[in-house]
Amino acid sequence: MLEHDKPVTRAWVLHPDIKSDQNRRDATQGLAEGVALAAALPDLEVVGSEVVRLPRLHPGMLFGSGKIEELKQRMQASEVELVLIDGPVSPVQQRNLEKAWKVKILDRTGLILEIFSDRARTSEGVLQVEMAALSYQRTRLVRAWTHLERQRGGLGFVGGPGETQIEADRRAIDEQLNRLRKQLDKVAKTRELHRSSRAKVPFPIVALVGYTNAGKSTLFNRLTGAEVFAKDMLFATLDPTMRRIEIEQGDEVILSDTVGFISDLPTELVAAFRATLEEVLDADLIVHVRDISHPQTEEQADDVHAILQALGVADEAPMIEVWNKIDLLDDDARSGLTAQAERAEAVFAVSAITGEGVPELMQAVARTVREATFDEVLTLGFAEGRARAWLFETGVVTDERATENGNELQLTWSARQKAQFEKLRNGADD
Repeated sequence: MLEHDKPVTRAWVLHPDIKSDQNRRDATQGLAEGVALAAALPDLEVVGSEVVRLPRLHPGMLFGSGKIEELKQRMQASEVELVLIDGPVSPVQQRNLEKAWKVKILDRTGLILEIFSDRARTSEGVLQVEMAALSYQRTRLVRAWTHLERQRGGLGFVGGPGETQIEADRRAIDEQLNRLRKQLDKVAKTRELHRSSRAKVPFPIVALVGYTNAGKSTLFNRLTGAEVFAKDMLFATLDPTMRRIEIEQGDEVILSDTVGFISDLPTELVAAFRATLEEVLDADLIVHVRDISHPQTEEQADDVHAILQALGVADEAPMIEVWNKIDLLDDDARSGLTAQAERAEAVFAVSAITGEGVPELMQAVARTVREATFDEVLTLGFAEGRARAWLFETGVVTDERATENGNELQLTWSARQKAQFEKLRNGADD
């Protein structure tokens, strides 16, 4: 079936605002993000949305019986087919709500997985999403698993079989997971070869990170002249894109655009996409792009830092903060933020759309990556030909002379390149 022939599913978005939740956030903004997540799927039509205020969660039904009946009446009047709950829903709650409302229920994790499935383009991305989805669904025995043999499209959470075909077959899921792991191992070996090739490139890696829809891809396109898909939409970018660019006075870097982060990112996806985000782990410089016009920009920044820590990105990694989308602010707010950024260290106010502030940002990137390299003298034994060849291929050798103990090399390299070399050298010694 062609993309435009897909039936549109009528959806209703609910954001539970739980009074007892210690991590409670602004409910209006939470609902807006939930609606934006739903809008990221092309075959969904959001026909209604609302905040549901709760003193506490009801373990079996999530909501109280009165609220469930009230919502049921509105959903039936709007002919709703799918309810998206912007928060966690247990398998028991999901089953009970589906029985009460006679519609499908999808929680925040399921919706994000569905979006990732729709957006994944690389072989590795597709496999990682499928594994994350299966791990998530393994404990939720409320769906038939006909989507296990799917050839393309979504995960089947939205438009799959109904409750009449429920089949909880964990063995089938485990077999599918094992098959996907084997496929992923093959893809990972290919990726490792690509990474080894990149390790020999004498250019620093600059990784763009940030909350989803912060404008990373728009900035990436402005800097590289590429045409990466950029849209005012959550998770417009999924698979990382890398380009070599000249930043200043002949200095060149590898610029990497990565998947956007989001609050309450499913743990299944943090684990699954760790490999995809290795460019961030290996980066010489991280550029944190923020949507400074967003009402919850501070909370979004906190989420990004928390996910970076969960991925194992060290606090000491050099980082530049970019306050993007200043073109969306009024004149007073823009001049105030620009002045504030100028007083701060490694902070730049820019507009990726208009280009304002981008030249100053690139000068700072050039300065930072230059400072990230250092000189070192290294002596290699005559038998360490493989290590010596790697250093020359990587382009970090500035001088060499033979001594009684081996070859003495003068190097100019980064901490990333040194770590890669030591890994190669130790592996060679094993």
